[in-house]
Amino acid sequence: MRQKPLKRLERKITIENMWIYLLSLLKERPMYAYEIRERIRECFGFNTGQVTAYVVLYKLERSGYVKAEWRGQIRRRKYYEITESGEKLLKDGIKFLENLMEKIK
Repeated sequence: MRQKPLKRLERKITIENMWIYLLSLLKERPMYAYEIRERIRECFGFNTGQVTAYVVLYKLERSGYVKAEWRGQIRRRKYYEITESGEKLLKDGIKFLENLMEKIK
């Protein structure tokens, strides 16, 4: 059984800061929400709630960090793509985490 503080840390770093994982994946290429959720599980090893992922994507879009576009003829999907300001936010977030890890070590 995991200790409570470690479980809390995992939740804070994953689910509660999902934006950094979403932007990281969107830096690779545009993706639709379900695909992003699957890639988070594959790449980072945790599951996201469907609603949670959509809420975070909506907030990122509203803030200008991602842009969305409907694509497809038969099966229309909303694809998300990182913007320049999203790339800057991701870079700043990674730098913050790297600096924090150096201080913790």
